[in-house]
Amino acid sequence: MKFAMGPAPHIVAAVSVRRLMLIVLVALAPAILAYMVFFGIGVIFQIVLACVTAILTECIALRLRGKPIAKFATDGSALLTGTLLALALPPLAPWWIVVSGAAFAILVAKHLYGGLGYNIFNPAMVGYAALLVSFPAQLTHWPLPLGLPSADISLAQTAQIIFAGQLPAELNWDAISGATPLIAVRTGLALRATMDEIEARPIFGAIAGVGWQWIAVATLLGGIALLAARAIRWHIPIALLGTLFVAASVMHALDPGAYSSPLFHLFGGATMLGAFFIATDPVSAATSDRGRLIYGAGIGVLAYAIRAWGGYPDGIAFAVLLMNAAVPLIDRYTVPRIYGHAK
Repeated sequence: MKFAMGPAPHIVAAVSVRRLMLIVLVALAPAILAYMVFFGIGVIFQIVLACVTAILTECIALRLRGKPIAKFATDGSALLTGTLLALALPPLAPWWIVVSGAAFAILVAKHLYGGLGYNIFNPAMVGYAALLVSFPAQLTHWPLPLGLPSADISLAQTAQIIFAGQLPAELNWDAISGATPLIAVRTGLALRATMDEIEARPIFGAIAGVGWQWIAVATLLGGIALLAARAIRWHIPIALLGTLFVAASVMHALDPGAYSSPLFHLFGGATMLGAFFIATDPVSAATSDRGRLIYGAGIGVLAYAIRAWGGYPDGIAFAVLLMNAAVPLIDRYTVPRIYGHAK
């Protein structure tokens, strides 16, 4: 009997790129719902703008590169990039912010490197970092979360703020927006306030910020669903959250008046989103199990260092990008032993 033989690899993955992207997008649904509950309908505007821009940019780039549009533009990767970028931006950011960020992410961070599977850096985080560096003021206008006294913003007013770039006459930014918990901690410590004084402000909840802690819980549930579906491996999330927890615990124990609690770091900012949905990107992350542990731990340490002593309140995006750059070196020294060969 003859068997048809082909070149390696001989094992074909049962999950296609399109199916994997769909699983991740579905797992993001609890986080998106929590964003809507606490920060309003503006997040949906941002997601739609980012996704439409990402898909259109993807089609243009594929056309310029002579690649089949129908095959690559419908694999869901552009939708995921747009969604992750939108969740990192303030819900009331001007439309041109999210559009330029999504276009930059797809065109520069993805297609200039050769498209999906060849990009070194996570495209969504490249787009976010470019926006944060270029337009820092526009990225500070986060609306006050549900539960805090603020002006109610209707659907029409939300659309006017995003697309017209101006507030309605009856509103002002001081009435509808405020500092995020991470920004409040940074500015408070700069003014020589203690953590107890800072966390006495109404924007802080029992664990982290009001609203933010529940968004983190919803994101964690989505991450657990990804693990259950085997869409991601446990190594990166556990290593990232574990090292961040340890680093925050040590510094908080040394000086609780100057450093936030470890739970605040786990459930504040983009920690859960970064651990389960951003750092686990299979293209830009490490490949071996040992490499994933090193990669995730590096992100956790860098994120804490940036939050505690760096120039930006939330260091997840920059930590991911820095460790993306280190992935080739990590992979080089963490190659698994070939079966039958000596260690």
